[in-house]
Amino acid sequence: MKIIIIGTAYPLRGGIAHFNALLANHLSKRHEVETITFKRQYPKLLFPGKTQEETGEHSEIKPAPELIDSINPLNWFSVAKEISNHKPDLLIFKYWMPFFSPCFGTIARRVKKKVGAKVLFICDNIIPHERRLGDIALTKYAFHQADYFIVQSDAVEKDLLQHFPNSIYRKIPHPVYENFGSLIPKNTAREILGISNKKVILYFGYIRKYKGLMVLIDAMKEIKDRGIMTEEILLLAVGEFYDDESKYRQKVKDLNLGPFIRFVSDYVPNEQVAVYFSAADVVVLPYLSATQSGIIQIAYNFQKSVIATNVGGLAEVVLDGKTGFVVPPDDPSAIADAIQRFYSEKREEEFSKNVEIEKKKYSWDRLVMAIEEMAQQSRD
Repeated sequence: MKIIIIGTAYPLRGGIAHFNALLANHLSKRHEVETITFKRQYPKLLFPGKTQEETGEHSEIKPAPELIDSINPLNWFSVAKEISNHKPDLLIFKYWMPFFSPCFGTIARRVKKKVGAKVLFICDNIIPHERRLGDIALTKYAFHQADYFIVQSDAVEKDLLQHFPNSIYRKIPHPVYENFGSLIPKNTAREILGISNKKVILYFGYIRKYKGLMVLIDAMKEIKDRGIMTEEILLLAVGEFYDDESKYRQKVKDLNLGPFIRFVSDYVPNEQVAVYFSAADVVVLPYLSATQSGIIQIAYNFQKSVIATNVGGLAEVVLDGKTGFVVPPDDPSAIADAIQRFYSEKREEEFSKNVEIEKKKYSWDRLVMAIEEMAQQSRD
């Protein structure tokens, strides 16, 4: 097949760009694959981060053509014409928020009309975590052009069938991110980061309200008040703030948690991700809401167990008592209990071995096979 992946891609940054790069790499083993990305992904006014482009060394990654302007309808028609000239058999869109629905839907509709390409949406979400008026209508516009879908959790499957009950789809778990290098010795990683604490837990990823870092800070206060591990434990909170950074730092100050929490408030380049995960004993996802999280797939790549809240599809990937612990959302005491159990019961080695086994089901080959099977069925 001739396949064109449309969406975020290097030199743009973030988890979706990483996903699309890995997907293109695995599909290209048997298919002709191109990737097209944005020249303007978000208007600067709407983008909460510091930069939309990847940083660090990426000489091995070929930049995708930057053609798409997400807010210019005239551009969508010209991009559709350019894509049609390549005569693709399949268009793949990674879908995560309705903001892109007019752009994606228009490009898909025009290319289908011109060359009869099939359209696949791989859905991170159907409805976004932070909902806005018009989300359903916008999503319907884009999804009306889709021939089939891939969802990656029970929660997204449920939303798809609720709003689009006649969809042709497959549920395939989010594959493990394998583009961040390999695990390095824990002592080496901590030396690089200047960490002398005996116990290190990691929060990783963009900091937004729904991701619950405030709850994890409260959990750290409970651990401190219990007088257990107080002098030994450190929370590494690593990620760029998409929320008001000052209120997090003020909370840490008000709770006298300065020695126990270290913020790294920047986007982490690919080549530095391994250091943070290698330094940690366990990764904590204190989300208030979610459908899924690629952070678990990064943690599993580095053989790290996860403490996660029971929201969306997180409990489908984190097996309670086997690859980590699953706790109720918005419950600092439950998170503190899980962290305490992890250390007092000495579960790190056991969980890590289980992660090594469990992560085998999260393969890119499985995703590629599902794409091929649906495309084949549409031709039969």
